[in-house]
Amino acid sequence: MSAPTQTGDPRYGFLTDATLCIGCKACEVACKQWNQLPADSTAGEFRLTGFSFDNTVDLGATTWRHVHFVERSTDAGMAWLMLSDVCKHCVHAGCLDACPTGAILRTEFGTVVIQDDVCNGCGYCVPACPFGVPQLDHADGGSHKCTLCYDRLRGGLAPACATACPTASIRFGPVDELLESGRQRVSLLQDQGVPASLYGDEKLGGTGGIGGLSALFVLNAPPEQFNLPSRPRLPRQNIVPAALATISTAIGLCLAATFAFRVHE
Repeated sequence: MSAPTQTGDPRYGFLTDATLCIGCKACEVACKQWNQLPADSTAGEFRLTGFSFDNTVDLGATTWRHVHFVERSTDAGMAWLMLSDVCKHCVHAGCLDACPTGAILRTEFGTVVIQDDVCNGCGYCVPACPFGVPQLDHADGGSHKCTLCYDRLRGGLAPACATACPTASIRFGPVDELLESGRQRVSLLQDQGVPASLYGDEKLGGTGGIGGLSALFVLNAPPEQFNLPSRPRLPRQNIVPAALATISTAIGLCLAATFAFRVHE
């Protein structure tokens, strides 16, 4: 995995392969250690959530990498699906559009970063993300998410999660190269009878005005099983349809009122 040089670099991102993930959570640990994020526990005690063999639930203000544990029943018995999820660093980021203070910006690496010292904690970015990634931290009131280890990139290093992954399930590099690698991997898996798909291009996952993702995923099950929307859509795209529906309803009510008035005349 090559680190960027910052000079004329393309957009950088991740390719995460669910078929190679073993659920070790090394990526979660590396992310928390490098970014000095607190543990997802109470008073330092390790506790399972009760939903699966997992001590975290989802991405959040203090969990920027999260390994999904999905247990499902098959003809051969119980099976596990595992996938390390992360911020998608969208080509057209809803969170960036919604931020009123300029706290969210796009870096020279094509990634989307929240500046802690500029964020005012308004929370507008939270509903603006079709993946529910940015979240407010009740400890400091600010919104936080994966930075794709911006400080490491500037130092010529790859992100901590990709460096820590023991199975190469998480790859880092130029998105164009990752797209090609992901398509080749999916083709190989499909030839082997695996129901694989590539999540993050404009056909699956990068739809609805998003224009593609910088975090791509090789999946071996439908996206919804990994808590990923198959057809995400920027919330702001719902404004015009909603406005038109409101106008249509208002016109309908006016016509109904006019008709009722004439009938009573």
